[in-house]
Amino acid sequence: MKKPARKSAAASTTKKRAGNLNSAVDAVLSAYPAPVKAKLLALRRLIFDTAKTTKGVGALEEALKWGQLSYLTTESKSGSTIRIDQVKTVAGQYAVYFHCQTDLVETFRELYPELRYGGNRAILLDAADKLPEAALRHCVALALTYHLRKRKTAQAK
Repeated sequence: MKKPARKSAAASTTKKRAGNLNSAVDAVLSAYPAPVKAKLLALRRLIFDTAKTTKGVGALEEALKWGQLSYLTTESKSGSTIRIDQVKTVAGQYAVYFHCQTDLVETFRELYPELRYGGNRAILLDAADKLPEAALRHCVALALTYHLRKRKTAQAK
């Protein structure tokens, strides 16, 4: 009798848009200090809600990449991965991370100069501050459609 194939570590840390958190993601979330955890959960909801209402994105996959909550457009391949995590070196600070080899953060800087940035890869946020929802929804939508826009630009040439 053939043994069933084992799930890889990556497969065991993923989930689709609906359903409960899996144990690996839940363990990561439970390790955060309460104020940061609350903000990350709000940010997580914002990412899923934005994906649901943004044309061309489709279902998101939630995974752990480098120990960080990560959101991938594996179904549609429309966007660039988004990661969220606390900033380890600054208590009470958390961030939304984007692929550093894209122009996403540069674009966000032009659109939202009032936000704080970490180099070319992150929007920095403070757990004591109100979540800048409108700006973040737009930035998340741009990230989730990054490859879609690049494909359209390439086709237009």
